[in-house]
Amino acid sequence: MRKSFFIIALATALMLIAGCGRSNRGEQAARTAKLYYDALLEGKYEEFVDGTYHRDSIRQQYRRELIDNARMFVGQQQEEHRGIREVRVSDFKIDSISSDCSVFLVFAYGDSTSEEVLVPMTEKDGIWLMK
Repeated sequence: MRKSFFIIALATALMLIAGCGRSNRGEQAARTAKLYYDALLEGKYEEFVDGTYHRDSIRQQYRRELIDNARMFVGQQQEEHRGIREVRVSDFKIDSISSDCSVFLVFAYGDSTSEEVLVPMTEKDGIWLMK
């Protein structure tokens, strides 16, 4: 009886520890996604693009186009919503099997509206990157 109780208690503790590990990984992914978008809003377009998964394998011309697109996105948000005032983490869903996490960010716009966006993240060599 004691042995069964010990095994059940140990199994429960291990599941809780594993769950906390997933939660911590998810929190890391969420914080990293927010950092990338904060960099975007600060005009650090290169850093934002460097936060993408295929950053090492894209051609320089395509990288420049992505940087220009990021700059245009910020300008468009300025025109349509008086800019993005703040980025907040709303939620995250970590995939327990793969190295992926869905991060939900809320853009608080200058015109007092807000929007929730999904940022798919993946972990590569211990670094969270946007897909």
